[in-house]
Amino acid sequence: MTKVKAWLNAARLRTLPLSISGIFVGTALAAYYGATNVIIFILALCTTIGLQVTSNFANDYGDGVKGTDGDDRIGPKRALQSGLLTAAELKRGIYISIVINAVLIISLIITSFGIKDVLYPVLFLVLGALAIWAAIKYTVGKSAYGYQGLGDVFVFIFFGLVSVLGSMFLYLKFIDLFAVLPAIAIGLLSVGVLNLNNMRDIKSDTAVGKNTLAVKMGLSMAKKYHYTILVVSFLCLFYFLFTTNASQLRYVSLVGYLPILVHLKKVALTDKAAELDPELKKLALSTFFIAVLFFISYYYFL
Repeated sequence: MTKVKAWLNAARLRTLPLSISGIFVGTALAAYYGATNVIIFILALCTTIGLQVTSNFANDYGDGVKGTDGDDRIGPKRALQSGLLTAAELKRGIYISIVINAVLIISLIITSFGIKDVLYPVLFLVLGALAIWAAIKYTVGKSAYGYQGLGDVFVFIFFGLVSVLGSMFLYLKFIDLFAVLPAIAIGLLSVGVLNLNNMRDIKSDTAVGKNTLAVKMGLSMAKKYHYTILVVSFLCLFYFLFTTNASQLRYVSLVGYLPILVHLKKVALTDKAAELDPELKKLALSTFFIAVLFFISYYYFL
């Protein structure tokens, strides 16, 4: 395998659609309230992708140096685990991606707020720094929060609340509290993807002391948790759609929950970790599908 393919493997391109789902929803909400800006949209997408790639590099590095990614791991082989990249190479990749993220964050802030008003730029610089910190500290270091069962909380905050409401604020300079509902919906769907990953890895994570929420709850309770967060996600999005005055086409985003219904049945009927791995892609792409349909219905058909 060439180095380019090795880095693409470490970047885990299949995770990127999920990461930008919140940007699509936040941009659609801004359009609903009357604000659009293509440059902000593109920069927000690039920034989010950059943060996700940094997170994936750091996750590969952190789990690799801790020995979490053993030969018995289910799912795609990691770059460090399989020897495609060395720890030093991955570390350099993390540093380079941090610099790129910083440039993108600053560019996005200047495009949105300019340089005259200090408060909002400083606030978003802090959020950007926290996002970079969260991307790295999921698995890196002794205090990695992913090893303490806190991954679900951070994914909900950054993939849901910050991604949706933060991107909405970049356009509007305000947040309608009612917009919290679709932010919760996307956040919970993203948590569902993480929980599915953690259910798949319960055995290997337990062996190395990675105490994810799924490890702490056990498979049976983790499944019930999984059903709950996905159902609540649907209810939040449905209530938002029901109470807004956009085109009747707004309900089309609920079509994305149909494959999730099939997914829930699959999860309920299997106790084999290997059979949960294909469901990751299905749930992640369903979330992205919901976000894109939401974007189309609120951005183009108000």
